[in-house]
Amino acid sequence: MKPVDLAGFALRAILTNRRRSGLSLVGVVIGVVAVVTLTAIGEGALRYVTDQFRSLGSSLVIVAPGRNETTGGLPAAFGGVPNDLTFEDALAIQRQVRAVKTAVPIALSSAPVSQQERRRQSPIIGATAALARLQRYEIAYGSFLPETEIDRGGAVAVLGHTVARELFGNASPLGETVRVGGWRMRVIGVIAERGTQFGMQVDETVFVPTATAMRMANKSSLSRIILELNPRSDPTAAIERVKEVLVDRHDEEDFTCISQDAVIESLGSILHILTLVVAGIASISLAVAGIGIMNVMLVSVSERTAEVGLLKAVGASRRQVLLVFLVEAALLSGAGGLLGLFVGEAIVHVGRLLYPAVDAQTPLWAIGAVLGLSFATGVVFGVLPAWRAAGLDPVAALRSR
Repeated sequence: MKPVDLAGFALRAILTNRRRSGLSLVGVVIGVVAVVTLTAIGEGALRYVTDQFRSLGSSLVIVAPGRNETTGGLPAAFGGVPNDLTFEDALAIQRQVRAVKTAVPIALSSAPVSQQERRRQSPIIGATAALARLQRYEIAYGSFLPETEIDRGGAVAVLGHTVARELFGNASPLGETVRVGGWRMRVIGVIAERGTQFGMQVDETVFVPTATAMRMANKSSLSRIILELNPRSDPTAAIERVKEVLVDRHDEEDFTCISQDAVIESLGSILHILTLVVAGIASISLAVAGIGIMNVMLVSVSERTAEVGLLKAVGASRRQVLLVFLVEAALLSGAGGLLGLFVGEAIVHVGRLLYPAVDAQTPLWAIGAVLGLSFATGVVFGVLPAWRAAGLDPVAALRSR
């Protein structure tokens, strides 16, 4: 029996039992769609995170107070309190570490922001003028924070797009006064609509000078220091030098240095593992679909006993009968794999249209894996029915007609 005859014979058998074949096909399609969409979402999330960091265009290092490590001891909250991260630390780093181009001290807090009768709660970020360049903020009106010494504050504020709209409507807020907590601030700028960046709603944030933010929140320590490295600087060497400077000032390593590349690599590894895990979980549905194919094929063998007997009577070998049913199961699962891939890609495409920020795309390895897995599912779960059909006695099979 030629391969073309095998395929034709199997295809006619599938079309003869359309309802049962269709239900088995649906099971495979669901499994493939689940794997395709979940891997596409995982890859899209990885690209989104990477693009968020790469959009900054420069290599950054973040210095935060407190030591993050796994030592088995009690966290800092139950023991000693780490030294403050101060303006002097930021200045020392900028002056003593050649690889550092700019040091931006950051103070984070939250406070009510109001203008006359309008009021809302907003995140408050204390920063310097360099932050707008590092984060690529676009200014819709006015300007960002003024260029001054990093430890000098002022009663000025830059509003996020949403804050400006909610407090002032369509009127220009430039030169107007808002209350941030209990402080009166003059508005000097409004940031263009930006959306979410690194999990922070930029449009809902108010930016003030770092020293002002620390006085407002009654803080003695900076939340972090963002370091912009010079082009072609080695982040690892720069971090080591920063550690030397701060340890010399604090007499201990009570801070954490994280490079932009390290964060990207760490998040990439986590997202890749999560993608594989959810894809593995989704592929379980393919195993369930394979059981459905096996049940359909077993029923098919019992209904086609006489047909098998006739095949053997006209000279078909045990191997040929085995191949007939294996090809039928493989065609069924292969067709489900192709259809599932088409439906899954269509869903991913619709997702990209609805959420363009997350560029979800099914990786090539997932496409190859899902097609191979769906085909293998049919072959593996088709072995038992095919073996049973091949083992039928031709005389007994013909008598059952």
